[in-house]
Amino acid sequence: MDSLTTLYEEIQERRVQPKAGSYTAYLFDQGLDKILKKVGEETTEVVIAAKNADKTELVSESADLLYHLLVLLVEQEVSLSEVEAELAQRQGKVSETKERRTITDL
Repeated sequence: MDSLTTLYEEIQERRVQPKAGSYTAYLFDQGLDKILKKVGEETTEVVIAAKNADKTELVSESADLLYHLLVLLVEQEVSLSEVEAELAQRQGKVSETKERRTITDL
């Protein structure tokens, strides 16, 4: 079992059996808006670390982003296997920019 799967399962367990003082339990208690805010913050921090060419910070912020993304997936009841299946479906395909949806709602 890889570390992302292990972490995902630990987050699932924290959702079902919260531990007092746990940051993960805190996020679930605060709800979707707080989780989304943290995903957004960590995404920005990853971008800044990459832009600053700070590899150590990029690794650290990427770990934070992956953690918060996993919390979001658990909150929304999306399994890692669903994400993996989507990635597998995309593997080897070439898409053109014109095939991408336009972002209109921000």
